[in-house]
Amino acid sequence: MSRWLWHHRNYIIIVLTPLLILPLPLLSPTPEARCGFAIILMALYWCTECMPLAVTALLPVVLFPMMGIMKAGAVCVEYLKDSNMLFIGGLLVAIAVENWNLHKRIALRVLLLVGVRPALLMMGFMIVSAFLSMWISNTATTAMMLPIAQAVLQQLSATEAQADERDLEAAGEDNHAFELETKQTKEEMTVEPPEHPVPEWNADTNLERRAKAREEKYTLLTKGMSLSVCYSASIGGTATLTGTTPNLILKGQVDKIFPKNGGVINFASWFGFACPNMLIMLVFSWLWLQFMFLGFNIKKSFGCGMNKDRDKEAYKVMKEEYKKLGRMTFAEGAVLTIFTLLVILWFTREPGFVDGWATVLFNKGGEFVTDGTVAIFMSMLFFVIPSQLPGSGGYGYDAEGESRTNAPPTLLNWQIVHERMPWNIILLLGGGFALAAGSEESHLSDWLGAQLAPLKSIPPFAISLLLSLLVATFTECSSNTATTTLFLPILASMATAIKIHPLYVMLPCTIAASLAFMLPVATPPNAIAFSFGKLKVIDMVKAGFMLNLIGILCINLGINTWGYSMFQMHTFPDWANITHNKP
Repeated sequence: MSRWLWHHRNYIIIVLTPLLILPLPLLSPTPEARCGFAIILMALYWCTECMPLAVTALLPVVLFPMMGIMKAGAVCVEYLKDSNMLFIGGLLVAIAVENWNLHKRIALRVLLLVGVRPALLMMGFMIVSAFLSMWISNTATTAMMLPIAQAVLQQLSATEAQADERDLEAAGEDNHAFELETKQTKEEMTVEPPEHPVPEWNADTNLERRAKAREEKYTLLTKGMSLSVCYSASIGGTATLTGTTPNLILKGQVDKIFPKNGGVINFASWFGFACPNMLIMLVFSWLWLQFMFLGFNIKKSFGCGMNKDRDKEAYKVMKEEYKKLGRMTFAEGAVLTIFTLLVILWFTREPGFVDGWATVLFNKGGEFVTDGTVAIFMSMLFFVIPSQLPGSGGYGYDAEGESRTNAPPTLLNWQIVHERMPWNIILLLGGGFALAAGSEESHLSDWLGAQLAPLKSIPPFAISLLLSLLVATFTECSSNTATTTLFLPILASMATAIKIHPLYVMLPCTIAASLAFMLPVATPPNAIAFSFGKLKVIDMVKAGFMLNLIGILCINLGINTWGYSMFQMHTFPDWANITHNKP
């Protein structure tokens, strides 16, 4: 019976959950209670994943109109906001980079510069993984980097095995025989015979002992390298606005709940706060993983005074992988150029300390051009620019000497985009915005704010720290997208109720939602690393628990230092007063 229940649990949860919480709107037939019913139902469906996350995100389209909270047209509009367009544009760039293998070229180039000494190799993989996940998905980054790490470590191990065999052969048996003979002579001179027989020299036994030690060493190294890649991919995604979905959810929620915020969260402002925070987290994460899996032996970790031949062999593997990519093609160059221009335009659109190009050219009468506008414009170029230059493959003459007039394909086509675009995340984003709109329309957010008003007696830094811990714990067993979608409207209500800057609690909790380090199921990069790296769950729990604490402390350090002055956290902004913002 229990087995049958377990296998049919999703059906049971889908049917029983709404029935169990139905008394809420029946006993209290208010708009707040009806909206609360919808939010609790979606939260439980998201946490249990009894239905696909994107399908659960569509529930407001059904529930809000039927409960009289919002009109269907108003709900549907929430599913394609400016933040969704920014997300789509960022993903199109990521798809183009992956399609032309530009990310692999960047990764191998950096690793060739760093070298193959264990500590430096780990540092190199972490830097590359963090940088790539700033622009492409952390799952794609992890899936690409782990096979490279595996190949390099296998080569290092094989080279060390060959070196051990050579060392034993070079040592020969003569020296050992001489040592044994000397020992035996000394023992014969004593009156009593030796209690224990003198062990005979056995090269095979010595080789086995070395092989066992080497296997233990590389098992630890593989674990450390696998975790370093998946953790740094998650950390790197926090540095840019488009790096991971929770960042965009924050922007969308802030723009929805506080429409007069003046674009307080944009690409430049987010990067200014989150990038230094990411670098600090990355350094401490490297130190912790170094301590856990490599120790702080300078000679072993950095390879000081060790055999250079082994390094050369492993270095050769990476060089051969890089050579396989060939020379940089026109398509790779074009993608890199568009990517670079996009980043420059994002940074200079509205840098904050001076008027950006968008302010000067378009935004004098309001915020007409946003980061989403730039992302869509630049990503459209992938469907316009050809992947080859005239006379290089697409044009010219074929092998028979006949004129070749077929136009070359563009950098991207819709088939590739259709296969690789995570459309479910776009619906998930929309579901979050619909929930925020429903909370506002039903005045549930006002009611929540009133309930949370007693928190005013607690120091703001303690509130931020405790909420970050709560979100980081919650995200271990729920997707980071669902976690931020559920928590951010509540945090916004709390901040306005106790009159603290909304970003003081919303920003740390958004980044904390990406700190899913403890369990293999917490996030896709963890699952990939778990399958690759000979890891046990306890390895991930031990490493991840400390990294969670490191991450939370780093985030709260940032929000109380440079973030405090960047966003003027010491004041309660006028745009955060929701009653003034309502039309």
